[in-house]
Amino acid sequence: MTRLRLATFNLENLDDRPGAGDFADRVRVLAPQLQRLRADVLCLQEINAHALTKHGPREVSALDRLVAGSDYEHRHRVVSLSRGGVRPADRHNLVVLSRLPVLEHSQVWHDLVPPPSYRPVTAQPRPDLPEAVEWDRPILHVVLDAGGGQRLHVVNVHLRAPRAAWLPGQKDGHGRWNSIGGWAEGFFLADIKRAGQALEARLLVERILDSEPDALIAVLGDFNAGDHEAPVRTIRGDEDDTGNGHLGPRVLVPVERSIPESQRFSVIHRGRRILLDHILVSRLLLGSFRAAELHNETLGDELISPALVWASPESYHAPLVAEFSLRPSR
Repeated sequence: MTRLRLATFNLENLDDRPGAGDFADRVRVLAPQLQRLRADVLCLQEINAHALTKHGPREVSALDRLVAGSDYEHRHRVVSLSRGGVRPADRHNLVVLSRLPVLEHSQVWHDLVPPPSYRPVTAQPRPDLPEAVEWDRPILHVVLDAGGGQRLHVVNVHLRAPRAAWLPGQKDGHGRWNSIGGWAEGFFLADIKRAGQALEARLLVERILDSEPDALIAVLGDFNAGDHEAPVRTIRGDEDDTGNGHLGPRVLVPVERSIPESQRFSVIHRGRRILLDHILVSRLLLGSFRAAELHNETLGDELISPALVWASPESYHAPLVAEFSLRPSR
């Protein structure tokens, strides 16, 4: 049997550009957290990139500096790309660092779900025609060689946060909404984006299972939604929702349910402990599951702490880890 540890961690705007805070402090705080994970496969969210020279390529230099000298420095690496598909985006890239060899990788961004069309009603001026509502970032799909003839499908996601999307003429220069109606429509658009990303992730899982019915699949990352909210339910596909027991083998299972409920949180929001980061696995991978961990001992409140602490080096997400004992395929 082979021990395998999968982990997800939203590093929250990891950036080493001037003005992004004292990056050395971030390294001193975050590097030990990464080492503690002892992850064979590490999925990261919110990794920023920039060009080191005026005409140079855009690089994830902050990540390079964070993992320098660690077990993660020389791992196989896959980084998501901007809509042009040529280089990483300025903000919020997805990254997979893997000890296992990479067999294939791709990103999914409106490849399975076209952007819905919508004509805003509160925008000023209101557009004459419907506009495409596009997701903010892709889904990163990496296929790894898990040994013993097995392929491990890792799907790294960062769904849209439930914060109102921008609308023309509805926010002033201080970032305040000019009307509740405008905010409500922006909130509605954000929900469309989050739900659409979740649907695309589920359809990706369907495509994998169609070609590999017994696939080892892990969908993990920042879902910006709790276990019983629509985005997580969409990706899980529980029998209670489909009403069809024959679809049971295609259900994804949240491994964090094995953690005591009192400790099952990855974010503290206005004093409320919530689980926004998840690891959902296919039935076959669940058979190799051993334990899950949430490293949430140092979490601050994501709303209150930034107002009290200047330039905090912390992430206000806790990493989530799942350990498996993989058996060679028959």
